[in-house]
Amino acid sequence: MGNSQSNSTNPRFDLAKRAFTERKLEDLKSLYDSLAAQSQSNGKYVSSSVFKAYIGVEGPLGDRMFDLVTQKRKDKKLTYEDLVIAKGTYEKGTNADIEEFIYQLLDVFDDGVVGRSDLEAVLTAVLRNISSHESHQSEPSSDREILDIFLNAANLTTDDTKCAESCMSFEEFRSWCARLPSVRKFLGTLLSTHDSGSEVPMLVYPENIDPAVILLRKEYAWHIGGALPQEELHEWRLLYHSTVHGLSFSTFLGNISNDKGPTLLVIKDKEGYIYGGYASQPWEKHADFYGDMKSFLFQLYPKASVYRPTGANSNLQWCAIHFSSESIPNGIGFGGRAHHFGLFISANFDLGHTFTCTTFGSPSLSKTHQIYPEVIECWGVAIKRAQDNQDRLQGTVLERFKEDRHMLNMVGLANSSE
Repeated sequence: MGNSQSNSTNPRFDLAKRAFTERKLEDLKSLYDSLAAQSQSNGKYVSSSVFKAYIGVEGPLGDRMFDLVTQKRKDKKLTYEDLVIAKGTYEKGTNADIEEFIYQLLDVFDDGVVGRSDLEAVLTAVLRNISSHESHQSEPSSDREILDIFLNAANLTTDDTKCAESCMSFEEFRSWCARLPSVRKFLGTLLSTHDSGSEVPMLVYPENIDPAVILLRKEYAWHIGGALPQEELHEWRLLYHSTVHGLSFSTFLGNISNDKGPTLLVIKDKEGYIYGGYASQPWEKHADFYGDMKSFLFQLYPKASVYRPTGANSNLQWCAIHFSSESIPNGIGFGGRAHHFGLFISANFDLGHTFTCTTFGSPSLSKTHQIYPEVIECWGVAIKRAQDNQDRLQGTVLERFKEDRHMLNMVGLANSSE
């Protein structure tokens, strides 16, 4: 382990080392030695193929990541210094440092701009990775269709003379990441292979429900999950589905009454648009807005976006039942104000509306302001408590080094600690 303190004339390496404890540096050296051994390089370097297997990404995105981590030397050799510098920048740097790194990562064809073809290559790799991690019973999605909903969230411009195709500026990249927190999370955790960026909740629903009628595909669940904490990514259970239970507000409330945790409301309207909201608080009768800043709105089709609270107001969640006053519309909703919500479904469950909303900084979520629901789903979000993971916080050095557990399994070292 002494090499973790090896002398170096590289100031970037010396600076990066300061971000880690001595134990962490020893762990990084163990990681490097294991990867170098797999590379059959007599411990001198890590090969491109082994590195890409370690991060779990192949193709142009994997190649680009290797190129950036090796500081564009083009010698196909990743050194221990490269690993420490990359980890120091990518994991321990400022948010601005990390965003700049990810923006460079998106330029997979290394032409100095992030174009539509770059985004397509990156999203293709990301979505393939997600599909390889989870296998749900939901109806298979068209790869092109899913790719397009994430591409459609980007505002690309064509006025950059350096770019022959539509491109994404750095400012728009930051906005794109805010709208697609799952993509930002995935690209921001490639060197931390505990799959935190690719986790898809387990979608649980009764066996008598045809998977083809389920709106919430695994890619949609991954997209929404990017805005949620890790403890809410374990299991989502279907509580209500209008195809099975009918478009009924009373049935909806009855089905979810025993679930006091967060819920996801997913709607497909007669225009074919799919969208909804995450409710952090139970759906209970109130004469005014309630809830907290954890709630958010989202779009799923024809484009994917998440809209978190802006802090402009606290008009977050609405649930009015059996009120006779016209000033209190009966139904459920999110954001905006009474009769002008960010999203609202009437108590008859037959119509609703969606308007531009300062509460979440969201646009109208559908093609038109007035909406006619075709399918409504509600999912209960199970919260995995910290004590459920207590065993993972105990054990050997290998277990403490959680982010490289995947690698240790790959090279056959994990079992030696158990």
